[in-house]
Amino acid sequence: MSRYRSMGLAAIGAAAALVVAACGGSSGGGGTSGGGGGTPSAAGFNAAVTKVVNPSTHKGGTITYDNSSAPDSTDAGNTYYAFNLNFTRLYETPLTTYQSCPGACGNNIVPALATSLGTATNGNKTWTYHIKSGVKFEDGQTVTSADVKYAVERTFDRTVLPNGPSYFAVLLAGNAATYKGPFHSSNKFGLTAVTTPNPTTIVFQLKVPFADFNYVVAFPQTAPVPPNKDTGANYQLHPQSTGPYKFLSYQLNKQYTLVPNPQWNPSTDPQVKQLASKVIVNLGVSAPDIDQRLLHGDIQMDQAGSGVQSAARAQILSSHSLMASSDDPVNGFMWFYYLNTKVAPLNNVHCRMAVEYAANKTNLQTAYGGPYGGAVASTAMPPTIIGYKSFDLYHALSMPNGDVTAAKAQLKLCGQPNGFSTNIAYRSDRPREVASAQALQNALAAVGIKAGLKSSTAATYYSNFAGVPNYVHSHDLGILAGGWGADWPDAWGWFDEISNGNAIVPAGNTNISELNDPLVNKWLAAMQTATTPTAKNAFANQIDTQVMKDAVILPAVYSKALLYRSPSLTNIYVQKYYGMYNYPVLGTK
Repeated sequence: MSRYRSMGLAAIGAAAALVVAACGGSSGGGGTSGGGGGTPSAAGFNAAVTKVVNPSTHKGGTITYDNSSAPDSTDAGNTYYAFNLNFTRLYETPLTTYQSCPGACGNNIVPALATSLGTATNGNKTWTYHIKSGVKFEDGQTVTSADVKYAVERTFDRTVLPNGPSYFAVLLAGNAATYKGPFHSSNKFGLTAVTTPNPTTIVFQLKVPFADFNYVVAFPQTAPVPPNKDTGANYQLHPQSTGPYKFLSYQLNKQYTLVPNPQWNPSTDPQVKQLASKVIVNLGVSAPDIDQRLLHGDIQMDQAGSGVQSAARAQILSSHSLMASSDDPVNGFMWFYYLNTKVAPLNNVHCRMAVEYAANKTNLQTAYGGPYGGAVASTAMPPTIIGYKSFDLYHALSMPNGDVTAAKAQLKLCGQPNGFSTNIAYRSDRPREVASAQALQNALAAVGIKAGLKSSTAATYYSNFAGVPNYVHSHDLGILAGGWGADWPDAWGWFDEISNGNAIVPAGNTNISELNDPLVNKWLAAMQTATTPTAKNAFANQIDTQVMKDAVILPAVYSKALLYRSPSLTNIYVQKYYGMYNYPVLGTK
């Protein structure tokens, strides 16, 4: 499951459809901002992608966020929305986290509650963490390893906490396969694969080697929860803080307010700050209103972090001063088409290669919002993934309007010199996806490939349509629109669910291409037995290149998000892993 896919299935219709962005560079110049209170010298377009804008240690003031909906939960153990994984760090401290810095270092995994990254033994099957001494909950209670174990245990009860990733249930040994969580047991510490030898040590026993486990414990599911304060489904109304802020109030689905946590110790939590005197989150505000409130300085942040809508985008792009207070980062999400390896004649790699060459990438980019919707993609993983290297196997960059000659040559090699017929699957309630499918249909027609259009709504696309191999085969869905974003920024986090042969399942399938390449499978497995990050990340380009050689992913765009940077904020920059501004370091003038 991907953090962006999770956002996608629940909210991309309302959020990622708003993704609008542009390639890098600067609009130059400063001048007064067209809104947000103005500043004599705005930092410039994309300034916060690579550096900290308005660095300051000033304390005080209020930062107000708006959101068009509500988080899946403010309970850190029950959330999977990308923006909320970012925001919960204001009040919760998991074992590890992502480094707070602009640029590539934002992908680095670093200790948070733990004293260091985990120590792996037993061939990456045993992971040991030591938690920092003196960390306290907001009520003064000292955090112990038992509080972390309990936090993990409670996520096993999907009847009470249905959201969030399921890595612990999948990876842990012992009784993890049958454990139902502490809410259904008198033994609140009954998960045998997690042990606490002393109050500052926690040990995880895995059933398989997993070198990426430091990424798993970065999810806020490892943020400690005191068993005596846990109220189950109602815990979200006032989660017990270990971070710089604590809950003052929460009107469910309307507003919540955070204030400084006096028990927080900055020396034990260097990736976050406690600058603002109050943080307010307004929920259920219409998306167009959020954009205008942001541009006029009534709020400082759109919490969803997915970019402004079309009206505000036009407003920003037509104003030199507004652009100077905006950023346009690649946000880690990617739009592409799966080319199915079981639907004839796309079961022939040369027929799939013909589709790769024939696609008009300029028109696909236009469908997703033009250069302000994403950058033309040529690889199967985006530049946000560690180990990414650019290459252009099918001339997407050198011939973005399509290479008809190369496509026709591949058609001859696959025994279909005059083209063939297949169908393109897409989501009918995603306007950009509709436009993209039509653009691809037209490009394929130029080389004799007749592609019918078959649609489903987003609500059933993965459960009943593209995610069901038997349905895909029986309805000749050879080309299927999709999108993805990794739960963590390495090649395993990106490719395992969409390209590993063992990920193919009868329903809810995410390996929609049904790729089962022994090389890809072998390299993904080898990543989890590697003993150093260098060895692990060396597989990234190998896997990416092989997936593209297999022609099972037709890249469209590396998604980008046009974000407006409120001039009243300090310490503002894009955190690479989250693909949005780094919420827990912000202050205000």
